Amino acid sequence: MDNNQRKQIIENAKTFFRNEIVQSHIDGACKRASKLSEYNVNPFLFKYLANFLTGNDDSESIARALVLPRILGSSINTSFGMKIQSLISFLFQGLGSTTQGIDIEFIDAIDGRKKYCQLKAGPNTINHDDVTTIINHFNGVRALARTNNLNVGIDDMIVCVVYGEETELSSHYKRIGNTYPVIIGKDFWHRLTGKDDFYYELIDAIGEVALEVDASKVVEQTIKTLAIEIEQKYK
Repeated sequence: MDNNQRKQIIENAKTFFRNEIVQSHIDGACKRASKLSEYNVNPFLFKYLANFLTGNDDSESIARALVLPRILGSSINTSFGMKIQSLISFLFQGLGSTTQGIDIEFIDAIDGRKKYCQLKAGPNTINHDDVTTIINHFNGVRALARTNNLNVGIDDMIVCVVYGEETELSSHYKRIGNTYPVIIGKDFWHRLTGKDDFYYELIDAIGEVALEVDASKVVEQTIKTLAIEIEQKYK
């Protein structure tokens, strides 16, 4: 990858984050977070949490204690996870796969071999049942490759985790790692791009987009809208 290609990928990442993540976060997550029906409210705890956060338990404080974890945590992480494959497809045209159970195919910049990859967002984003599903998919691809006399080794079937560190991988990923490689964070982006520091460069690029965003007014309006509903139901 030359310098011009690297710069273009970085700019594509900014565009994708701006259009697909930020706007969805503002338009979708905040709108949903303004409705009481979106929460499983524990009536024994919501006043405590409001007091813990703001020092009082009025309806707006309760709303704030509900809204902030939602829009700053679970909603944005879920949205990002759902768009991982779209992000990679947007950044690297032509890496998609027609093979069942495989998200992308690429030539590993480190060992020069073709990799068949399942993409995952972060180090805790699969469950117990996913382990068997992934291993079965990989076994099926290798069996088909043998039938067609293709040289596809165990190390060519990989799970790629877009962000995180190896030490953060859940036990489910470690179970997969006993059979097939799990490549995470910096190592994944290095293999994909050939640039050892691309992972951190990409993080910095996304950080630059974050500096463009000030959704504080939207957040406050979300809290106020939810507070009205809480007032009507619980006061």
